[in-house]
This record gives sequence, structure tokens and C-alpha cells, in this order.
Amino acid sequence: MRFKMHERSLFAVLLRSPWWVSVLIAAAIALLVRLTFSSEYMVFGMTGALPFLGVAVVALVRQLRAPSAGRVAATLGAAQAMSWRDFSTVVEAAFVRDGFGVARLDLPAADFEITKAGRVTLVSCKRWKAANQGVGPLQELVALRKSREAAEAAYVSTGALTDNAQKYAADFGVRLISGVDLAQLLRDLPPRAKA
Repeated sequence: MRFKMHERSLFAVLLRSPWWVSVLIAAAIALLVRLTFSSEYMVFGMTGALPFLGVAVVALVRQLRAPSAGRVAATLGAAQAMSWRDFSTVVEAAFVRDGFGVARLDLPAADFEITKAGRVTLVSCKRWKAANQGVGPLQELVALRKSREAAEAAYVSTGALTDNAQKYAADFGVRLISGVDLAQLLRDLPPRAKA
């Protein structure tokens, strides 16, 4: 069984925040413990700060590995300039590189079925170039996930999703792969050449 943290939990929010936020919280807890406990109990009280220091380390490592804003923009530009055939080939290769088994699907709602450690995820990325995307494609993807009994669903996009689409994705557990996440997935893609 794979543990999945709720995306609105304190630690999930801290993992998405700058690493130093967790360090500040740990320091505040340590200060509070110092002021409220006598010295013989301080060691036990200080353990409350340790999870926040752990989150700070994980967040720091993630942030150091994340592509720069310039790299994200260049990668997204290169992806938008591709034909569907080239884009789908690059996305497929990226999933394979990351250890997924990939099967192409010829379905309107999903383009790939990826598998890792027995977990099946349906991936939709046909509308990757659309500037603004609504709820419709996400509803189709969720319906297909239910009918195929897949564990997860992911939606790939270089464009923006409407607020309603983002809320729908959060409510129905669709992972959105765009922006930094998409640039990280396509990290081997050379940036688009300037014309």
C-alpha cells in the first residue's frame, strides 16, 4: 500500500512552500519549548521541531532540483512548438525514462496508460497546446478512470486551466502536469531554438 499525503495537509503545504518556512516553524517550536519547559524536559519537547526540520530538508532538495523559471519557459515553448506526434513521443519517452511501463491508448479521453509498481494511471495530453482548458476533458478522463478501474489519472497541459477545472481536478484526484511539473517531466527536451 502506498501512502499518499492529502494535498492540503500541513506538511504537503510546507513541501510546496520555500524550505525556510519549515525552518522558521521549527525554530518557533524550539523557542516555545525553551520558554515553557524546564531543562530536564526540553529534549522531549524539542522533538516536536524535528518533523519540520525533516520537511525543510526534503523541500530544499526538491527546490534545488526544480528547473529555473527560464528553463520552464523554454521547455514549455519547445513543447508547444511540437506536432502531436512528436510531443506524444517525447512524453512517452519521459515516462519510460522515469520507470513506467507505457501503453498508448486510442481513446478520446486518454492517450496513455502508464504502470509502475502495479499502479495504473491514465494520462491525457491531447489538448496540451490549448491556451485555456475547461472541465470537459477532465470529466471524460475521470469517467474513463472509473470504467477502467485505474488507480490514478493525470492531465498534461502547457496552457492554463480554468478555476473550475482546477477545482474539479482537486476534487476528483486528477494530477495536473503543467508548468514546473511538465518541465521536470520533459527535462531532457532541448529548449526551443530562437527564430
